Amino acid sequence: MRITDEQALDMFHSDDLIGLGMEADGLRRKLHPGGVASYIIDRNINYTNFCTEYCSFCAFYRPMGHKEGYVLSRETLHEKIQETIDLGGTGVLMQGGLHPHLKIEWYEELMRDLKQNFKIHLHALSAPEILNIAEISGITIEQTIARLQASGLDSIPGAGAEILDDEVRYKIARLKCRSSEWIDVHRTAHKLGMRTTATMMFGCGENLQQRVNHLRLLRELQDETGGFTAFIPWSFQRENTSLGRFVKEETTSVEFLRTLAICRIYLDNILNVQTSWVTQGLKVCQLGLRFGGNDVGSIMIEENVVSQAGARNQATEEDLRRIIRDAGFVPKQRDSLYRTYFLN
Repeated sequence: MRITDEQALDMFHSDDLIGLGMEADGLRRKLHPGGVASYIIDRNINYTNFCTEYCSFCAFYRPMGHKEGYVLSRETLHEKIQETIDLGGTGVLMQGGLHPHLKIEWYEELMRDLKQNFKIHLHALSAPEILNIAEISGITIEQTIARLQASGLDSIPGAGAEILDDEVRYKIARLKCRSSEWIDVHRTAHKLGMRTTATMMFGCGENLQQRVNHLRLLRELQDETGGFTAFIPWSFQRENTSLGRFVKEETTSVEFLRTLAICRIYLDNILNVQTSWVTQGLKVCQLGLRFGGNDVGSIMIEENVVSQAGARNQATEEDLRRIIRDAGFVPKQRDSLYRTYFLN
């Protein structure tokens, strides 16, 4: 029987961390009875850092015309993807800032080029990017996603969600899309048969009710469409960000594990929940496998956005396999759609 919003809020106020972990672990065992924990070899490619949104939690973006701004060349993209494949990678997570001049035709050409040259899964373009492309191209969200899908886009990541509560969004990213717009992009993708992931960046000044509001929107959409493959929560990194002047303390390991467990319990209709090492480190990530997580994410051959906000954790494939084994699980490499059955 699924928990209510009120019960979720009570859990956030609970001091029984171990009890929450046990409940989340019990649900994880029901959903994943084989004792397997998965990981992926992929690469985060940020094709541009030019952006017009000026989000207060981001240390990555550069305004148009800035000397440190870039749009990666096709040659550079090819080199990055080939290196990923050489390292055993099966996909790339490709995202960028909201560039005001790159229209749908640019992205179509990019997708076709990458698919023609590489056998690689393109998990790319967040909801805000999709909305930006649609707006500057003068077409609908559905037309945008359908054209990108026809050009080679395989799935859409959950970035840009932050906290799906408009009061929070107005405070930390007032130029960015509203909660309903983020949801609409993912609903439309699911309608077109495309799988997506969902995320939550917490510890950015939101209250606990607003975290629950975020989870409710995701659970409702998953009830409606079933299109989310996974949920990935991570904690806000304050270093080098303007928001960090107001959010004085970063999320503790205890708060991360509590939030992870509650997310696993509440989101009973999303099969996979990831425990992140990027912001919390390998030890806390490992503990997360007993707090509801069944996936430890990627070795991240390359990552630019969170690292520029102060996260400096690193991991190799053997690191991830080791923490999975030491936690009592069988490590399995997966692909971007969380399929492990054909991989070691």
